[in-house]
Amino acid sequence: MSHWPDVAALEILVAVADHGSLAGAARAVGTAQPSASRSMARLERTLGVPLLHRSTRGSTLTPAGLLVTEWARAVVTASHQLVDGAALLAQDTSRSRSLRVSASQTVAEHLLPRWLAALRTAHPDATVQVTVHNSHEVARDVLHGSADLGFIESPRPPAGLHHAVVARDELVLVAPPQHPWGTREDPVTTAELAGTPLITREAGSGTRLVLDHALGRPVTSLLEMPSNAAVRVSVQAGSAPAVLSRLAVDDAVAAGTLVQVPTVLNLRRRLRAVWNGPRTTQGLTAELIALAQREG
Repeated sequence: MSHWPDVAALEILVAVADHGSLAGAARAVGTAQPSASRSMARLERTLGVPLLHRSTRGSTLTPAGLLVTEWARAVVTASHQLVDGAALLAQDTSRSRSLRVSASQTVAEHLLPRWLAALRTAHPDATVQVTVHNSHEVARDVLHGSADLGFIESPRPPAGLHHAVVARDELVLVAPPQHPWGTREDPVTTAELAGTPLITREAGSGTRLVLDHALGRPVTSLLEMPSNAAVRVSVQAGSAPAVLSRLAVDDAVAAGTLVQVPTVLNLRRRLRAVWNGPRTTQGLTAELIALAQREG
């Protein structure tokens, strides 16, 4: 063999094994199927071995292709380690003791202060800059490089970013005590909730996205508020019910200024850290993610 095989083609080969088809492999690695097909043809010519069985129903691995795939998997893994390691080495060392964090409001208000206190205890010389946005804007900050690390509440991780679950949360339906639902014992149905105007967070917030996803349609919003506190105060004033993080309303429910209303919806969600660049984090970014996972 006159030259080394293309690692990108080996990655496609491994993806064929993992996803069951060339089309699935192309989607997984983020390339067009015709390009993936050409890469496989070049790889077969380079290796001198037929790797794919092609038919009108798609492409599957040949027996030789299955064997080559197992060897290729180790090469692809090692290549990722090389690229990620080099990217980490290339990071500006002058920023090794500083961290820019963008966090969704629920995380920023109720969880991040505890995580940052633990980080500061371990690294008293560290500098952390925090901005607070909704989940959509947090993902944008990280994707565009204006934040090193983000924390979001969206039901699905954003495309183009690495992510890790750091904590779990639950949304609950709350109403003012004088509301008709204030003494309700039977759960509010999905149809009832979908047809009832609510006090909501703005579009793009993780809370709003989770609720829309659970309802299977956009929520009917009576008022849109830019923060959990504004929604909570509006509900306490008697405007309408709302769905908010349990973290944001537990104190008000305990004080009797809000009532938690039972609902049939499962509104549990995962809170995620998101970052760009190498898949493997290091330094303050890695430590803050680990702290969040331990304490979240």
